[in-house]
Amino acid sequence: MNCVSATMPGPWAAKLTGAFEILLGRPLSSFDADATYATFFGGNLIDELGFARDVAWVTPAALAGAEPVVWDCPIFDVDEPPTTFDASRSVFEFDKAGLPPEFASDLAAVCFADRLVLGGDLVPLLARHDLAGPGLRDAWTVSHPRLVSDGTLFDAMRVATALGTGPESLLPFEAEAAEEWQEALGGLTPPELFTHLSFFCTDGEEGLMYLRTERTGGDLLGDVGCTLIANWEEGQSQVEFAVVRVGELLAAPRPS
Repeated sequence: MNCVSATMPGPWAAKLTGAFEILLGRPLSSFDADATYATFFGGNLIDELGFARDVAWVTPAALAGAEPVVWDCPIFDVDEPPTTFDASRSVFEFDKAGLPPEFASDLAAVCFADRLVLGGDLVPLLARHDLAGPGLRDAWTVSHPRLVSDGTLFDAMRVATALGTGPESLLPFEAEAAEEWQEALGGLTPPELFTHLSFFCTDGEEGLMYLRTERTGGDLLGDVGCTLIANWEEGQSQVEFAVVRVGELLAAPRPS
């Protein structure tokens, strides 16, 4: 796997690559090309609105990775496209208290850590258990929702910054970048790209703060080998985008 785009050649990919290298402070090519990279969505909003427990996450097609989970919630309030998640590679957490014994036994066989399981590893359980049914409906939550991307660092950075496959995806943000990023990103073209990325590099009053490899919420899946590459947080902890190098336990197929 390559760290740069394998599916989006051309001038737009080159512009985004340059922008991401500014944010990361090093060339994309200097990162491990054999690793898998992903963007996890966090913050309070997805829990407060109940979407982390929505039954859309546990349909057979979603858990198998055949269909994305679509959240039609205007996270940025600029009429942006819906956010799409990969349920098969997202992390589910189960409350083991009160689980039916037969389900608890099946669940234990697929968890990669205590109470944690990849969505795709739940697929075999669907033949015997209804995760959307009354007995299990409240037993799980998506603790680490993973955005749809192709596994490259380029694409993880692209979805973390809400960019699409062409300039038409640039959003009409109005937030002002923090002083250090105004200068660092000021040479980007077109100017709308600078405006867009400024929203992801603010001082926190509006837009998102770019914290590089720090998180206010502590470690992110570090105990299963994930390495934080880049992190954005909203000032009120409502929204977070974390780009990580995926640990072996979260890679597909998962080691037994």
